[in-house]
Amino acid sequence: MDVAALLTDAFSRIGEEVHGAADGLSAEQLAHRIDAEANSIGWLIWHLSRVQDDHVAGVAGSEQVWTTQGWADRFGLPFPVGAIGYGHSSDDVAQVRVDSPELLTGYYDAVAARTLEYVGGLTDDDLDRVVDEAWDPPVTLGVRLVSVIDDCAQHAGQAAFVRGIVERR
Repeated sequence: MDVAALLTDAFSRIGEEVHGAADGLSAEQLAHRIDAEANSIGWLIWHLSRVQDDHVAGVAGSEQVWTTQGWADRFGLPFPVGAIGYGHSSDDVAQVRVDSPELLTGYYDAVAARTLEYVGGLTDDDLDRVVDEAWDPPVTLGVRLVSVIDDCAQHAGQAAFVRGIVERR
């Protein structure tokens, strides 16, 4: 298995979890928080999609689908267009409300398509390219992509956990 196939497989698994966590839920269920400080399914999926969109666009040197495909307008959130959810307060989390799971999964699917297109062309040599010198040691493309996969997988798992609670209420 080459690096492109490995990354394609890893990123594809996230989409399965995103759909499993969101599909068929109501707006109320997507917004449910297990306590006043907890993240909702809607926020978790929006956030993991924004992180993937932001970080992959950054390393690919491309624009984010959030803006180029009109997702920012469709969501209509009260945040700066560049917000990805990092550092959001509990009040911010509460403001991420969507009418349907299709909005969340549609955005995720658009991000995933762009991601898969990008990682499908990578080679082993590409992974050592430094993409962020603000860290010590500097962050390579390989490290950045693993970080995105890890972040997205954790948040998708959290969304699935919250869904389990919502369905048992």
